[in-house]
Amino acid sequence: MILLSIFDVLVILIGISGVVYQGVCAVASLFAKPIVFPEAPMDKHYAVLISARNEEAVIGNLIHCIQTQTYRQDFIDIWLVADNCTDSTAQVGRNCGCNVIERFDKEHVGKGYALSYLLDHIMKIGADKVYDAYFVFDADNKLDPHYFEEMNKGFHAGYQILTSYRNSVNLSDNWVSSGSALWFIRESRFTNNSRMLFGSSCHAGGTGFMFSREIMHRNSGWKFHLLTEDLEFTMDAILHGDKVGYCGSAVLYDEQPVSFRQSWRQRLRWSKGFLQVFRYYGAALIRHGIRERDF
Repeated sequence: MILLSIFDVLVILIGISGVVYQGVCAVASLFAKPIVFPEAPMDKHYAVLISARNEEAVIGNLIHCIQTQTYRQDFIDIWLVADNCTDSTAQVGRNCGCNVIERFDKEHVGKGYALSYLLDHIMKIGADKVYDAYFVFDADNKLDPHYFEEMNKGFHAGYQILTSYRNSVNLSDNWVSSGSALWFIRESRFTNNSRMLFGSSCHAGGTGFMFSREIMHRNSGWKFHLLTEDLEFTMDAILHGDKVGYCGSAVLYDEQPVSFRQSWRQRLRWSKGFLQVFRYYGAALIRHGIRERDF
């Protein structure tokens, strides 16, 4: 009984700490000025990595957004991996001038494996030497015209990994999409923004983030294949001493689920992924936090 009582107290204290932390983040983000990166030359060469599965209806929108950026176009190359597609996704990419490779593997399924395949191909042909950093987007994303220009400023400021403001294209569709959109706005506007103000590491979300060539080579491409590969990537970066930065002026628009069933499946997958990440990285992260006094 005593052990159960101690456990109950610990759980309550952890819960209270989490609520207080979220409150502090919200207050800091509301009243403190956000971090603004200084102007920077547009002299970095970027590769865009897109994993798409049967996305012929929307992939053209993202490509158009990338090709109409204010950043110099000769320094942006789009690499598309058509992953187990049964439609014309690959052909749409080729018609738009992208570098396209097709992947057919029903055993190793998921975005992480597709990114591994794509980066392995880029390294195999020696194209990795050309790029200073890599961007990752989902096929249904849209971008603000200044997205690359703003992220380039953060990269020049010294961040090897950088995430952006994740907005939504269908916030007002219904209550499901609104709830999901508000979650990502909270994560960007309050959580990541306040982490920048506090000098701690941010979270590289599943889309709309970049990492340097050095990070890519350290990971031998992309080695993250858990259900929440973005969280796994973030935890690995923290353990290597890297801080994930946040660029609030670089805005990405993501499509949110519109049915409760879709939203439930998505969040169930995330919950399983969080547990996976804690299983493999939890102990190391606790040791790292105690050793570095960085939580």
